[in-house]
Amino acid sequence: MSSSFLSSTASFFIVLLYLSSFHVSDGAQQSTYIVHMAKSQMPSSFDHHSLWYDSSLRSVSESAEMLYTYNNAIHGFATRLTPEEADSLITQPGVISVQPEQRYELHTTRTPLFLGLDVHNSGLFPETGPSSDVVVGVLDSGVWPESKSFSDEGYGPIPPTWKGGCDAGTRFTTSLCNRKLIGARFFVRGYEAINGPVDESKESKSPRDDDGHGTHTASTAAGSVVEGANLLGFANGTARGIAYRARVAAYKVCWKTGCFSSDILAGMDKAIEDNVNVLSISLSGPRRGYTDATAIGAFAAMESGIFVSCSAGNNGPFSFSVANVAPWITTVGAGTLDRDFPALVTLGNGKKYTGVSLFKGDALPSKLLPFVYAGNASNNATYGNYCFPGTLIPEKVKGKIVMCEKGGDRVEKGEVVKAAGGLGMILANTDYEGEELTANAFLLPATTVGEKASNTIRNYAFTDPNPTASIVIQGTVVNVKPSPVLASFSSRGPNPITPNILKPDLIAPGVNILAAWTGAVGPSGLASDTRRVEFNIISGTSMSCPHVSGLAALLKSVHPEWSPAAIRSALMTTAYSTYKDGQPIIDIATVKPSTPFGHGAGHVSPTTAVNPGLIYDLTTVDYLGFLCALKYNSSLIRIISRGNYACDPSKTYSVADLNYPSFAVNVDGSSTYKYTRTVTNVGGAGSYSVKVTSETTAVKISVEPAILNFKEVNEKKSYEVTFTVDSSKPSGSNSFGSIEWSDGKHVVASPVAISWP
Repeated sequence: MSSSFLSSTASFFIVLLYLSSFHVSDGAQQSTYIVHMAKSQMPSSFDHHSLWYDSSLRSVSESAEMLYTYNNAIHGFATRLTPEEADSLITQPGVISVQPEQRYELHTTRTPLFLGLDVHNSGLFPETGPSSDVVVGVLDSGVWPESKSFSDEGYGPIPPTWKGGCDAGTRFTTSLCNRKLIGARFFVRGYEAINGPVDESKESKSPRDDDGHGTHTASTAAGSVVEGANLLGFANGTARGIAYRARVAAYKVCWKTGCFSSDILAGMDKAIEDNVNVLSISLSGPRRGYTDATAIGAFAAMESGIFVSCSAGNNGPFSFSVANVAPWITTVGAGTLDRDFPALVTLGNGKKYTGVSLFKGDALPSKLLPFVYAGNASNNATYGNYCFPGTLIPEKVKGKIVMCEKGGDRVEKGEVVKAAGGLGMILANTDYEGEELTANAFLLPATTVGEKASNTIRNYAFTDPNPTASIVIQGTVVNVKPSPVLASFSSRGPNPITPNILKPDLIAPGVNILAAWTGAVGPSGLASDTRRVEFNIISGTSMSCPHVSGLAALLKSVHPEWSPAAIRSALMTTAYSTYKDGQPIIDIATVKPSTPFGHGAGHVSPTTAVNPGLIYDLTTVDYLGFLCALKYNSSLIRIISRGNYACDPSKTYSVADLNYPSFAVNVDGSSTYKYTRTVTNVGGAGSYSVKVTSETTAVKISVEPAILNFKEVNEKKSYEVTFTVDSSKPSGSNSFGSIEWSDGKHVVASPVAISWP
């Protein structure tokens, strides 16, 4: 399974792959199906729902194996059937739907300080008591329990509310769990149903993480304090997770060939039963409305009071690419830190260009070396410039620095150059990555450079009769400005399913993040990489998601009574979208101001989120009303909610009335759009006045009332926002603004995104 730290094109794109491999039984092709049952319709002749499920399955197949029975995330089970058996099962009483298995793909020293969680603000979040009773569940590729990030030194007893446990398996005993890592489980039946038994000589059939991704995300969210953390000397310092006093529960649902929906649902089902407080999920799958496994499981988690954060995906900078957009999920995009790992390229013409690198080893000779473009030193006219294995001609590469284009595994390209006799590599960004620089632990002196530098360096290689170059690795620098900037790879809105709900919700650090790593593979993830490290630096929305998971755990420790929606509201309405000088956050893809379609409400600001003033709360009934507004029928609603909720035919439902902390208006021909919101006072008595900003005159934004007076905590007030389109004025494709409420102490900000077809 490829880790999702952008080391290859395959891992850069988050693509749903429909299953194409089947087992054959009695001459008929079988595949895995997830069966949703109407539990309330169980006949009285059955003593337990599992017996009813089994009977329903046996009615269509005597030999079918029940992979999982689900009790919390959904009501139903997973099984292997032929298409004909699946068609027959859907006709059985109490069966709501029979859905084919889907495969999902995985999408992290300085971030606490960058987020303001330093010693000066330590009093905001207590280190003992409630903060150490919060449990963060991580659905991912497992955990490396020996990592110092999961040390339980200084921890008290496991919280009495915890109902989970540890699963033993390959290279994993239950004794590896402790008072920090209080849960570790694995879910493999869906994977094995497709791929056959796990080869335990190559992959651990246990919670053990052979990939690194799960260890990295878990330690980012809630890893213990580790002094002297670094990757090969880079980013040296004290590492700690965002909620470093919280407990960790790892749910391994991802394997070498991907993450399967039946296993994901089983993991979420168990996490809900185990009583986690936060679920961190850095993966995504199909866009099937709100009936994909993650959305359905997250709905059940939300009903149990569990905050669910998911990665937005790494398909940026393209529009409509954002994933995990269910409104009961907090969707997290990625920004940069104020830390970098520069590497200087000097050309024979005297020009210098700065890239990034995590190479540790012998430096290149302190002189200019011969330089060649890979496409001019290849035996493959089509793909030679990508430095794929076997494409470089040693006689044209030996003793030189080689320029390779991105596409495929980045570190492997360096291996190819080295094997052909090359001494160094310059890795060129394309227009796809633009000026975004994600660092890699190369196996030879190498650096990644931005698109503009790439174009100039490439032109030099083509036009100079004797091109030369040098590469100098410069270590770690901090206080880089501007920061944060929106990552180019971070997936963007508008929301591809419901344009009137803004997604992503916010951004958090996700570029060049240092966190704990597996001992099973090297920092590059390549099988040939024999290096072993305790920490690694990788990038992706997979890394930004656990930052928000950790922040949610901190807020839960301070405000245990807050709902998941209240926690998200606090994070969103206190997020920032400008730098300290008032200038807007930059989108590195365009090197222009970012927009709410990229950064949502903005970059998280935990020190202000702890006291937001007002919150936008939501309940299960609100989300059911949202589904009614989408015209979901009772069967679809039952799949998501597991209940018998029916939309009231006499009531008018509107997506615009979902009490969301942001505003997205999709102008579709009407002249007026009305949105209703209700805020709850959590900041004491006060009078809030509204401030509206907009960059367009084509849509007038009015708020009524303009002042909200609160006398006590938990008092609620409603207001209405009217968006009026002036057809006489020119409009752009998108425009943005904000609605801010302030009492002089708090600023409660909501982004506004207006789009035209």
